[in-house]
Amino acid sequence: MIGGGAGAGRTTAAAGRTAPRVLAEVGANLDAWVRDYAYALRRQASGGIRRPKPRRYRLSTPERPAIILLPGIYETWAFMLPVADVLRAEGYDVHAVLDLGRNGGTIEDMAALVDAYIRRERISHCLLVAHSKGGLIGKLLLSRHNKAAFIRGLVAINTPFAGSPLARLLPLPALRVFQPRSPELAELAATRDVDQQIVSIYGRFDPHIPGGSHLDGAHNIQLETRGHFRPLADVRVHEAVLEGIRHLTG
Repeated sequence: MIGGGAGAGRTTAAAGRTAPRVLAEVGANLDAWVRDYAYALRRQASGGIRRPKPRRYRLSTPERPAIILLPGIYETWAFMLPVADVLRAEGYDVHAVLDLGRNGGTIEDMAALVDAYIRRERISHCLLVAHSKGGLIGKLLLSRHNKAAFIRGLVAINTPFAGSPLARLLPLPALRVFQPRSPELAELAATRDVDQQIVSIYGRFDPHIPGGSHLDGAHNIQLETRGHFRPLADVRVHEAVLEGIRHLTG
């Protein structure tokens, strides 16, 4: 009886110590969620007003791979400006594919537009840097549009490689691809040979991708960031992107 009482006491004490940590984690995630959407709204508004010129990010650096930006769904290339600024400052030739618009089409159609851009611009040496849906487009490019090996690899930020159960809650045609059992994701998952050419960057909490963005076979970088959009402006993500590029270029 005495031993049982002591064990029960230890269990209660452990639970008492765990509860505040759980509450703190939930509170941090809720705070990140609010800040994440506030950031996304500001960035969308800024992109509509500021309208940056893609030519400002073009540099003549033949010894380095060109960087092609792949934004997420309903995002223009300007949504990735914080990343583009860092890449340009590091001396990379950064390309925006304006034909993608707000990236509302299927991943097949969007990949075809990027492939056409690479051919039109005669880019023979490049890397893809993507956010969210852009990472799915990037993987499709690697698996289906890279016979000439012009694309060296993909650095993906917060990409739902395994989908998101939240996609079932919003029955919009453009979001069906994110359902975990969608045909598009099943096809991408079956293409395992290109995973070693992918660097997947993700954080501790992503409100859009509860399961995270870990991709077996890829070079995974998990950070202590929280959010889906706001990490694009986080210096830790910027450092991880540069690390990913170094990893892919050797």
